[in-house]
Amino acid sequence: MEDQFIKTATLIGDPTRASILWTLLDGRAFTATELAVAANTSPQNISMHLGKLLDANLLCVEKQGRHKYYRFSNKEVAYALEGMANLVPKTKVSSGNETENYPPIKFCRTCYDHLAGKIGVALADSLLDQKIIVRTNHVFEISSEGEKWFSDFGINLEEAQKQKRIFLKPCLDWSERRNHIAGSVGALLLNKMLEEDWIRRTANSRAIIITGKGEKELLKYFKIVV
Repeated sequence: MEDQFIKTATLIGDPTRASILWTLLDGRAFTATELAVAANTSPQNISMHLGKLLDANLLCVEKQGRHKYYRFSNKEVAYALEGMANLVPKTKVSSGNETENYPPIKFCRTCYDHLAGKIGVALADSLLDQKIIVRTNHVFEISSEGEKWFSDFGINLEEAQKQKRIFLKPCLDWSERRNHIAGSVGALLLNKMLEEDWIRRTANSRAIIITGKGEKELLKYFKIVV
């Protein structure tokens, strides 16, 4: 186990491979060319690095037509990388307007397939305050009231529980240093907000834009003031 850990840590620690993995936290699949641009390296070099990540089972590749798309082999890779980001010393925020001092990536972003940043943490806090979810021994669980709330909100928890992945878990946010919601429930909440146009993705970034409709709905359902 120690040898395997050292190999994995060394693999991730390379600057180019770290850049590849950070880019894939977006949650979308990328071609080798797109990853080469993101990592600022050559197509030949990116191919070598991708090969090592594939061999280590950190990535998988899917072929569609003439293109190959790379993504994480499983969601635990994303959780591990987000956890590593918490080791980065927190930047002190200067005085002034709090929202203006939040870069978009820290204010609201995706963490692989769920919502993170200041808004993601506020969402988790709201669900806890409303007792829709409860925290027990550092674990999140859906309350009986929460089951009805999710049903009324349009999320099928039974289908979420059938997925071959973690159902619901706290995920420590690297910019807020507090928990947001991960697992299939977190992914369904993110998808619901995207489908309802509360939030929108931005090009070439994990930062998320909150729409005018989203501001109203976040206040209505979660008492979050944007």
